[in-house]
Amino acid sequence: MIDWNKATKRDVLRINKLAKRAAAELGVDLLSTQMDLEACHTNECALDLEAMLSAGRADFAHDVLGIARHLDRDTGKLRDCFFPRFACAVPQPTGVAFADPTCP
Repeated sequence: MIDWNKATKRDVLRINKLAKRAAAELGVDLLSTQMDLEACHTNECALDLEAMLSAGRADFAHDVLGIARHLDRDTGKLRDCFFPRFACAVPQPTGVAFADPTCP
């Protein structure tokens, strides 16, 4: 089950900016995108939200559209081995992701 109370105010503000950009550039639904990004960021895969804000269109689209497609909306976990480019963890060959110490 997704815990919707984990995001900080700072995270929510950044997620809102990301969702507005996604709606404008990619034509996605604003509210769905906000919810998908928050669910991913707070329950399964922390995102470098600041880096996403300044990302190029292709990398930005990869993460936003990939999260929308592969997010399990019951658990907040990503399926099908999808891993966002702006994740704050580094995937390892063992399948275990380790936190990236450079991620804010």
